Amino acid sequence: MKDESSERKRGRKVYYGKDVDATLYDVWDAANRPCGELLHLMISEYVNASKQVGRWKHSLKATKQLLQMSEGTIKIKTKIFRQKYGIFHGKSTTKPSSLKSIIPVFKGPWKNLPPGNGQLDTVAHCGNSVSGDFTYTVSFIDASTYWGVRKAQWNKGQMATKENLVIIKKQLPFDWLMAHPDTGSEFINWIAKEWCDENGIYLTRSEPGKKNDNMYVEERNGHVVRKYLGWQRLDAGSGIIPLINRYYEKLDSYLNHFQAVRRTLIKEKIGSKYKRTFEKVAKTPYQRVLEHSNISQEIKDELKKEHESLNPLLLKDGLDILREKIFKYQKMCNHGT
Repeated sequence: MKDESSERKRGRKVYYGKDVDATLYDVWDAANRPCGELLHLMISEYVNASKQVGRWKHSLKATKQLLQMSEGTIKIKTKIFRQKYGIFHGKSTTKPSSLKSIIPVFKGPWKNLPPGNGQLDTVAHCGNSVSGDFTYTVSFIDASTYWGVRKAQWNKGQMATKENLVIIKKQLPFDWLMAHPDTGSEFINWIAKEWCDENGIYLTRSEPGKKNDNMYVEERNGHVVRKYLGWQRLDAGSGIIPLINRYYEKLDSYLNHFQAVRRTLIKEKIGSKYKRTFEKVAKTPYQRVLEHSNISQEIKDELKKEHESLNPLLLKDGLDILREKIFKYQKMCNHGT
């Protein structure tokens, strides 16, 4: 006859049941599926935002356990969530320009520069082929606060890029001091150089082949542009650009106000791979702006008003709707309807 104790389930008692996993999944999904380290810092705000719009249906006990969950546990559980999803990679399109001899190389350090010193890059929505016409995204990331602005354009023309630089300057909450792209011809040209000079923006460039020189914007290309719009080819014509820019307008508000980011401190190449060292405490760009002594109180007060008018869940709803419209428009053009 077997002893009852031998039939008991071995191992630690389960503290977080399926009801708590469900709460974590809902927050993780609402926050657009970040890593556990970043999600840990955002849980309380997303729970409160869900309650504000009447979407929090979980019990008090499960909610309390969620709010008490450690970062290590969240990392383990979100890793399980993330294993269900993969990423398709396409091609890159950056080429050097002869004008690079005129624009100085800037290698840093970036750490102590004031807000307004940012990095630029373009992302090609070309799928598997760089032939023909397609959409590009121009992305700006401020190195000090991680405040980001993204704009779509049709092809990689110099005038289209300049027009987006004008818009980025207007949308930044602080003065633009330095623009630092790679050696792509969309930035390293006389049109961009003269515009930067006229507006008091110091135009520099990264050293070819040195990813460290432009690491902030390049890592956000993957974490933001590819994550939210993917690697699909967007070649439906210039008519798709206003739709994508409406999407980016909401996305920038969502990311700048509600998505925590850990600053990359070191990026070094070891063999064929890159190793990144991150800061320990993640913060949203909005929090970094409020905490920065170089930004005026007037700017901070304006951002506080904007922040209070936003809800991350409603922003994400709008993003989901617009994203569906973008790919529906693309599909219709592919089928000639």
